[in-house]
Amino acid sequence: MALTGAQVKQLRSMAHHLNPAIIIGKSDVNEGTVEQTVAYLEKHELVKCSVLDGSSLSVREAAEELADRCHAEVVQVIGRKFSLYRESSRKDIEKIKLV
Repeated sequence: MALTGAQVKQLRSMAHHLNPAIIIGKSDVNEGTVEQTVAYLEKHELVKCSVLDGSSLSVREAAEELADRCHAEVVQVIGRKFSLYRESSRKDIEKIKLV
């Protein structure tokens, strides 16, 4: 699902206030990171991630790899942080209403 410009703008403004929930370090994007991200996305739909200096991946590479493995969309990459969005399949959570 490709996001429109207005949807990306909306998600960027929502992600601005989030603290990073996923930290990518020396082990880069491994199975544990993917599982943790998928669980977080199922519950919240939007996650902010941080890449530490010890990672061998660039922030853009880490964002694209994690998004690909989690079937999510990269919302924004800025500095050492990036945000991902994926619509949740759960019915019991409040979903983000995209414009």
